[in-house]
Amino acid sequence: MGARAGEAAVIRDAGPGDKAGWQELWAAYLAFYEVDLPQQVTEATWQRLMDPASPVKARLVEAEGRVAGFAIHLHHPSTWAATDDCYLEDLFVAPDSRGLGLGRALIDDLVALARAKGWGRLYWHTDQDNAKARALYDSYVLSDGHIRYRMRLRDDAAD
Repeated sequence: MGARAGEAAVIRDAGPGDKAGWQELWAAYLAFYEVDLPQQVTEATWQRLMDPASPVKARLVEAEGRVAGFAIHLHHPSTWAATDDCYLEDLFVAPDSRGLGLGRALIDDLVALARAKGWGRLYWHTDQDNAKARALYDSYVLSDGHIRYRMRLRDDAAD
């Protein structure tokens, strides 16, 4: 796992005591994508992350004594395999912690978690102009050429 000057990064599940640190990172993530979500959506996301019955979970990476990034993921049944798939919905590393290998460490951790749980595939998407993220992602697997379509069905859902 990446870290500076011999400091080990630690990756773990998010817990109730992580709310403030996660919210700070979440706000920076939304700012990066220029998205303004209602506070109720952020709160609902946190509640899902903390609900043991929810398939939506977060892995956090700690570096230099603080939470520096997250990988929010969920697993679901697949129609193309006899196993579940894992969808990496949100991956973010704080700007001042980039270049330490933390994004790669979060993906590697999720790969290991998916294998341990018997999930058959891991997938994600990103903006086509996000060159830095795409360089990391391309080091794992090249884009499969699929294009995402998303239809907004409620006023309180982000575009």
